[in-house]
Amino acid sequence: MASLAGCGLPRSGPSPSELIESSIQKSGDAYVVLVDNRVAKATAPVPAPAFPSQFVHAPVIAPDRIRVGDTLALTVFESVDIGLLAGADTNAAALQAIQVDGDGFIFVPYAGRILAAGKTPEELRRIITEKLADVSPDPQVLVNRTAGDGATVSVAGGVGKQGVYPIERPNRTLTAMLATAGGVSVPPEVARITILRGRQRGQVWFEDVYEHPEFDVALRNGDRILVERDTRSFTALGATVAQRRIPFEKQTLTAVEAIAQVGGLATNLANPKGVFILRNEPAGTARAVVGSNDLTNPQRVVYVLDLTQPTGIFLAREFMIRDGDTVYVSEAPYVSLMKALSIVSGSLAPLNSAQNLGQ
Repeated sequence: MASLAGCGLPRSGPSPSELIESSIQKSGDAYVVLVDNRVAKATAPVPAPAFPSQFVHAPVIAPDRIRVGDTLALTVFESVDIGLLAGADTNAAALQAIQVDGDGFIFVPYAGRILAAGKTPEELRRIITEKLADVSPDPQVLVNRTAGDGATVSVAGGVGKQGVYPIERPNRTLTAMLATAGGVSVPPEVARITILRGRQRGQVWFEDVYEHPEFDVALRNGDRILVERDTRSFTALGATVAQRRIPFEKQTLTAVEAIAQVGGLATNLANPKGVFILRNEPAGTARAVVGSNDLTNPQRVVYVLDLTQPTGIFLAREFMIRDGDTVYVSEAPYVSLMKALSIVSGSLAPLNSAQNLGQ
């Protein structure tokens, strides 16, 4: 058996003793830390993404104003058979491509020269209606901007309908604009919302927009909204039911939840005393975990969970998994013995067959 062990049996990864031997305490290049309540609390804080204060405290944009150079389209409905503007066969007249001149005015037949710049389409509609009412009974007017510098927002990524949308009274905030774009099409628990405003950038979880009303920020002309699925993941190796790269399914993920995502520990292989989380830890967290104030750079840290201890499962429920972590479960000691026995019994089988033939 000893000679077989020395040959190196197939296995899924290092043993607990080999990992401990790689620790800095043993002249290796990683800190090996047993997870307890102190370590679980020191590694737990995961700052949630948030919008910058400039986004949060920005007031709702004023109603969209018409500007010099904009092109407008007017539709005038008249309640008479033959109107001033409408033809004989229709009661509506369409006035297309009316451009706001350099002084901010437009010309409307029978209403005259009207100051349009600085007014909202609704305000301009009321003014034109009042002026036409002097020459036509009960006119109805529609005003639309067909080209120009109206305030718009682009929405891209995981939404029902990507596109460029005008900022109007019903959709001047983030949630209203997302609804205008058909809603979020990725699972809400892993949806991230990013707003790009000039050189500023802010990101929040979609669910947090509803939990924290201040994140339903007012939009600005030129904002770019990107909806994307969370890209964080961890890798599971060793004596787990599945070994692969696993995407996060929620905002926060504990060690127990991570193990459950890969089907749990492999019953016939796993060593519940040797559950390891390998991570490149930022210097600040590493100092708190290791207890050394001399650390100034990110450190390799191997966290050890012993699920056979009474508090082991509770600690695994509190220990948070981070993006890029490797969750490794070592094999139980008897697995190597069983592999050795399998090799021995397999090598003896031909010999037994030959002896039976000789008899």
